[in-house]
Amino acid sequence: MSYEPHDSLIRPARMSANPLRLIVGCILIVAIYLSVALLFFQTLTIILGEKPFRLLLRTDTPTNALYVLFEFAFLILALSMVLRTIHRRDLLTLVGRKDRAANQFLRCSFYLLPLFFLFFLMPMPESLQVTPSLPFWRWLLWLPLAVPMVLVQVGAEELIFRGYLQSQIAARFRHPIIWIGLPSLLFGWLHYSPAMAGENAWMLVVWATVFGASAADLTARSGTLGPAIALHFINNVFAILIAAPLGDLDALALFTFPLSLDEPGIVSVVLPLEIMFTFCAWLAARLALRV
Repeated sequence: MSYEPHDSLIRPARMSANPLRLIVGCILIVAIYLSVALLFFQTLTIILGEKPFRLLLRTDTPTNALYVLFEFAFLILALSMVLRTIHRRDLLTLVGRKDRAANQFLRCSFYLLPLFFLFFLMPMPESLQVTPSLPFWRWLLWLPLAVPMVLVQVGAEELIFRGYLQSQIAARFRHPIIWIGLPSLLFGWLHYSPAMAGENAWMLVVWATVFGASAADLTARSGTLGPAIALHFINNVFAILIAAPLGDLDALALFTFPLSLDEPGIVSVVLPLEIMFTFCAWLAARLALRV
């Protein structure tokens, strides 16, 4: 196991590795994001009118799903501003060498796509059978907008957790348990949703923490965000655009399937399956990178 390539991402963070700067940076990212998102919402309301705007963003419409994904662009903007003012570094220093990141993204995607398709085609219990959602041709029309928006959402999360937090913490603390563990735990905690999963909400935290640690490990091994973005992107394309849980950002999906995360006993079925599949996806990315 070698994390030597990770140094290329840590190096730009060393000059501003003070933990206080990181804390202030995180607070500012949240504040700027909320301010810009609110300003954008109010501006659109004025331009379109309140009633048409609210009809456009009804929760069961593709336009609402696109809007939810697009709002992650404000996180990227906030992160870029904080990096320049607090840490004196550029957003692209979080990504690594651009040509290498792009090459690793494509290689990992090439290995991950068949795995996700295989998982999608696996026989499922009758209670989890997929049903058609959007008509195929309508789904195809939305795809050119939906795919870039998923990439925006994934890119924002990877830039913040595996880029910003991981590199800044690693510049201060050398042990991987710290710079992999802390961002992954925070990533998991932000997926805590009692409204969606009730008493099973901790299941989402465990899965997201494992997923975050897998992406963090790939980032450290590769020296770029390319593999982590590929893992996250392919996962979310399938979870949002191919087969989405019914009622959970499903308006852009070709298929939906019923999944009541608050159902008693579902943890013993879903959580091991999700962790096993995440492990397989991590191995596939490792195979693509040969590390």
